[in-house]
Amino acid sequence: MSSTAHRLSAGRSRFASSIPEPLARVAPFAAFIALLAADPLLAGVVDARWLAVARALAAAALLAFFWPRYVELTDSPPVPAREYALAVAAGLGVAALWIARDASWAVMGSPGRPFVPLRADGSFDLPLLVLRLAGFVLVVPVMEELFWRSFLMRWIAARDFLRVDPRVVGAGPWVVSAMLFASEHHAWAAGLVAGLAFGNIYRRTGNLRTAVASHSISNAALGGWILATHDWTLW
Repeated sequence: MSSTAHRLSAGRSRFASSIPEPLARVAPFAAFIALLAADPLLAGVVDARWLAVARALAAAALLAFFWPRYVELTDSPPVPAREYALAVAAGLGVAALWIARDASWAVMGSPGRPFVPLRADGSFDLPLLVLRLAGFVLVVPVMEELFWRSFLMRWIAARDFLRVDPRVVGAGPWVVSAMLFASEHHAWAAGLVAGLAFGNIYRRTGNLRTAVASHSISNAALGGWILATHDWTLW
């Protein structure tokens, strides 16, 4: 590495380390939501599908920037295989519930613009599809679990959230964070169950990796269903 590159890397590391712990976990999620809020303003200028991809890319860039700060992911102890089996089962269950969310009481507001990764001739636009799936399966679960579970759920329990062992978080922070998580989703009932499930996995194992794994499996199963059925409204 050249001296200039080394100085730039050192400067970036110093800047990243100076950011407060809450902000390091809020920033990727906040960037994602800010770009989502700007979607109506930009939709007439840029293909809305690429705006959706850009949201995930922005979140991914911030996750990479702050990655050394996420000790709940980088320094987690090993988790027994049976706990990951629970994460898989929960993730598949959440995906099934999301697919079945057709009762009027289980949704609120508009589902938003469907993401259709097809060209004019009906074939898949592969770069668009791959980037969308990568964001859906790899970026969003990490971003959301860092914000909703690692930060918010523990922060509700105590402001010095990094000192809070998730295994001793009470029912109040668990339920409140799940309710807030549900409020950001059109399918609020499925979102509530998902928030409770992922939060409980974190509380049970004390390891955020299992919650991220469960969330990723849920989104991967949903992605497979969407591609098989062309039910584009699900993402």
